[in-house]
Amino acid sequence: MKIAEQIKEPIREEMELFEKKFSESMTSKVALLNRITHYIVNRKGKQMRPMFVFLVAKMVSEGKVNERTYRGASIIELIHTASLVHDDIVDDSNMRRGFFSINALWKNKIAVLVGDYLFSKGLLVSVEYGDYDLLQIISVAVKEISEGELLQIEKARKLDITEEVYYDIIRQKTATLIAACCSMGACSVKPDSEDVEMMRKFGELIGIAFQIKDDLFDYGEEKIGKPTGIDIKEQKMTLPLIYALNNSSSKEQRWLINSVKNHNKNKKRVKEVITFVKDKGGLEYAIEKMVMFQKKALDLLAKYPDSVYKEALVLMVNYVIERKK
Repeated sequence: MKIAEQIKEPIREEMELFEKKFSESMTSKVALLNRITHYIVNRKGKQMRPMFVFLVAKMVSEGKVNERTYRGASIIELIHTASLVHDDIVDDSNMRRGFFSINALWKNKIAVLVGDYLFSKGLLVSVEYGDYDLLQIISVAVKEISEGELLQIEKARKLDITEEVYYDIIRQKTATLIAACCSMGACSVKPDSEDVEMMRKFGELIGIAFQIKDDLFDYGEEKIGKPTGIDIKEQKMTLPLIYALNNSSSKEQRWLINSVKNHNKNKKRVKEVITFVKDKGGLEYAIEKMVMFQKKALDLLAKYPDSVYKEALVLMVNYVIERKK
């Protein structure tokens, strides 16, 4: 059995019912919108985020979920999908998970409106049922995602990023949504409990480890759907690069910054940067940090009694840093 299937096994019934409820939550009276949302639903990814919601909810409440859990998972998936649609417009990307992106098929104006529609649906799902605690969780996540993206753009201009600022960026850009999934799962079944904050922290730690793993793919040999050196071409300061920069002479630093800033489209120069970062121990350092965040996440899980849901979450944490793509 594939690892993703193993993780999903204890929540298989919930995930099947969720998919049905999620499709229904996307329906509209506008035929064009229904065509586009149907296209989105049929090209879904691994659905890691709703899986986090259900697994956490069941782990903290001895295997119980309720309607709030389904709504929480729908809110997360609607907001996540909206952010992907908008990301593809911002990045001028024509592909998403091996299929044409919404902006490639229906152009930017429609894609922006579809993203807005999904965002508003996500917020409405919580308001309609008075789930203001769930609304609070997702609203904080949306604010932080926007701030993280803008902070990254600001820093990419000067390339004056420290390791501390890097963690701020990935915590907001990537980790905040996974943190929202986990706190949403706990809050749906045990509102106002300590579990809500503990699971938020758990999700944040996994999210940071997940992003560092993504950074490492930039230096890999395997074909993973993300081209090697793409972060360098996009002037993104990743952890291996920051480490190399901090452990270089001023002459090497000037060469490195100049390479990323002015020669990021030059394949030969990008390869030289990748080799330089590897030689400086940037990959080993990033792996060490990733494992540290993974261990902290597992330590939080250790506080809960053993269950199939906890086992699946442990598998999920390990999958995040062992995945090949």
